[in-house]
Amino acid sequence: MNENQTVFIVDDEKSVRDSIKFLMESIGLQAKVFSSAQEYLDQFDTNAPGCLITDIRMPMMSGLDLQQKLSENTLHPPIIMITGHGDVPMAVSAIQQGAVDFVEKPFNNQKLLDIVYKALEIDAKCRGENIKLGDIQQKYQYLTDKERQVFELIIKGILNKQIAQELFVTQSAIEARRAKIMEKMQANNLSDLMRIGMAMGMIEV
Repeated sequence: MNENQTVFIVDDEKSVRDSIKFLMESIGLQAKVFSSAQEYLDQFDTNAPGCLITDIRMPMMSGLDLQQKLSENTLHPPIIMITGHGDVPMAVSAIQQGAVDFVEKPFNNQKLLDIVYKALEIDAKCRGENIKLGDIQQKYQYLTDKERQVFELIIKGILNKQIAQELFVTQSAIEARRAKIMEKMQANNLSDLMRIGMAMGMIEV
């Protein structure tokens, strides 16, 4: 978790919004409130870290609809659903579609805080992995076409001699490209290259 994370609260009931906002701020968390799903979407920023608490039943656009809209983005805040007793099956469905958890009204403050902390940890982890992957992809862009060709063969476990035969070049040329690949990708050994390949989805786990 970090100090830039925000708890986004979406509920059409002002008393509920204000109550949750007060609870979050009472323990030092930043909180922003929205009276509708559309109001939240109008300012949605994929780069804003935090988590989202939303009522499952709202006019115009429900919490489930909001979840569906956000799922169209690669990165979005983890979602916590607020639900009435009769909406528990809907909340379970939301979890199956990726929501972190749900809390029933009237909610227990400590339970809600525990779920919020869990959601913020998930968000921090996801954003950390996303930044790491972005860094790897940026490095990969600096490889030449020939180096990428060799990189893809290396992570398949093919030896330099075999790569040279397959590409009709000398083994020393492959060794030189391999050295450049290691330098550009900041890899110390074959294991590092394999991990990079897995992170980029080039190797099936």
